[in-house]
Amino acid sequence: MDAIQKSETKLERSCGAVVFTRKVGLIQYVIIRSLAGRYGFPKGHVEPGETEEETALREIREEVGLRPRLIPGFRTEDEYLLPQKPGTRKRAVYFLAEYENQPLRPLRSELRSAALMPYAAAMETLEFENIRRILTEANEFLSRSIP
Repeated sequence: MDAIQKSETKLERSCGAVVFTRKVGLIQYVIIRSLAGRYGFPKGHVEPGETEEETALREIREEVGLRPRLIPGFRTEDEYLLPQKPGTRKRAVYFLAEYENQPLRPLRSELRSAALMPYAAAMETLEFENIRRILTEANEFLSRSIP
């Protein structure tokens, strides 16, 4: 996209996280399914005055009822055009967040479901390459950083 096109494109910003927990020593990722049927991670629009981290934590709490802690050192971005909104780009920032001993409570007005999946199953479920890339980055970060 050239500079003229970019300046004429509206930008929407959202933040979220690759959320995980450990069950019997195995990492399980929270994979949501939107009302539109798309699989991904909890995320949502940045509210005025919020930091990216505050947005991510609020959206996780609202969408799946969890209060995780963000893992320092992980942040990745995804940017794409929104086909349903011509002339609009979405920039999504993702963090990595861990929780323990909390039930998943999907917000039925926004999600069809939320489930825990090991890495391999999540990779098979996620249909878009950009979302699989984000999960791979998070999984590799965890394998290097956390015992």
